[in-house]
Amino acid sequence: MSQFKPRDPLDRLFEIGIILKGLDGIFETIGGLLLLAVSPATINALTAWLTQHELSEDPNDFIANHLLRYAHGLTGSAVTFAAVYLLVHGVTKIVLVIALLRNQIWAYPWMIAFLLIFIGYQLYRIALSPTLGLSALTAFDAFIVWLTWREWRKQTPVHAIRTEAKP
Repeated sequence: MSQFKPRDPLDRLFEIGIILKGLDGIFETIGGLLLLAVSPATINALTAWLTQHELSEDPNDFIANHLLRYAHGLTGSAVTFAAVYLLVHGVTKIVLVIALLRNQIWAYPWMIAFLLIFIGYQLYRIALSPTLGLSALTAFDAFIVWLTWREWRKQTPVHAIRTEAKP
């Protein structure tokens, strides 16, 4: 089994991008496991403790108030949904990234499909409530889809033969 070897700057960007996706998958998996282990009441208490100093200095602090609002809105079912979402998303990313780094051809279309599904979901979320962070993540995911498609075409025998035949 061969490993992915970058041959040009876009290949290097692809490698860096999928490694970042893999790291994100690890963090999502850890976050999902933590959400399963921690109750909404504990999350509320921890959020209150983490934001109390900032709110004592500035009661209108944007980030602290948003964190508190999100923490207070958590219910058991919302935490379970978030945990399952993060676990599925994280583990899938990890598996696909490992397969891509091992140059497994089957992983290219799966990564593209996986990212396109989440891009669709992210666009839906942006339409409901636009944020700079989610917009940037969506643009990054779209770029990774394009790089993955580009690499997949280079890896498939029909395209590889055409590429090698060019002078």
